[in-house]
Amino acid sequence: MELKRENVLIEALPYMQEFYDSIMVIKVGGNAMVNPQIMEDIIKDIVLLRYVGIKPVIVHGGGPEITEKMERMGKKAEFFQGLRITDDETMEIARMVLVGNINTKIVSLIGVFGGKSIGLSGHDGRMILGHKQGAKKVIVDGVETEVDIGWVGECEVINPDILHIVLENGYIPVISPIAVDIKGNALNINADIVAGDIAAALHAKKLILMTDVPGLLKDVKDPSSRISCVTLEDIDTLISEGVIQGGMIPKIKGAAVAVENGVERAHIINGNVPHSMLLELFTDCGVGTMVCKLEKSQE
Repeated sequence: MELKRENVLIEALPYMQEFYDSIMVIKVGGNAMVNPQIMEDIIKDIVLLRYVGIKPVIVHGGGPEITEKMERMGKKAEFFQGLRITDDETMEIARMVLVGNINTKIVSLIGVFGGKSIGLSGHDGRMILGHKQGAKKVIVDGVETEVDIGWVGECEVINPDILHIVLENGYIPVISPIAVDIKGNALNINADIVAGDIAAALHAKKLILMTDVPGLLKDVKDPSSRISCVTLEDIDTLISEGVIQGGMIPKIKGAAVAVENGVERAHIINGNVPHSMLLELFTDCGVGTMVCKLEKSQE
């Protein structure tokens, strides 16, 4: 039997009270970046969060668009262990796509749906300071070789001052995952990792990582095998067993960093499902995978 609308609202009330005036970091990626309807639905939900007193912070990815732009310019995308090899030209393309295109589109959409937003990258206020990752070792034909993956970075420090200023003035910050090093060079950093680091620095209530699957699956071919809750203690075992693999690894690592540093919960949810974020936040039955610090028995 379908819930009546008034019952849905009443069920949401205690969650709205709990989350009022709290910060939530939301990473938007996957099909949302290439499907305008999915993106519009997500942005409407985020604007709604702002109007019920939550302070959302958006971090966005853009991998497929970067690859597409590279191909249009006659350049082939190359990856090493899931990380984009980022030479000087690729870095410029990444900045063009992330900061110049995707970021401004999201800011514009928020305005269309009645919110106020400001686009930012790690350069602004030196918000995301990082360093270039070292060369990676790989064995080719039995010989160990080093691979330089270019301007791929790791976060060192998140300076959240500019984010607090933006949030306190009623704006929704939209952040491109481009960091800066001490010499002013731009660095490309995985958006899931950036989102986890920013959530930790802001002492956010929640981190929400939107993807194209229902959550963490025991069997990637079986959507019904979703794992509803993962504790920090579970993660290493699940990686060694191959349950957490590929693009799910940075999501889980980003979630773990956030939870280890005081974020109450991190959620991995399917952004392709309309209003999945609202269902996860405001109903008794979650829809994704929750990453938490406590034992399951204590939840």
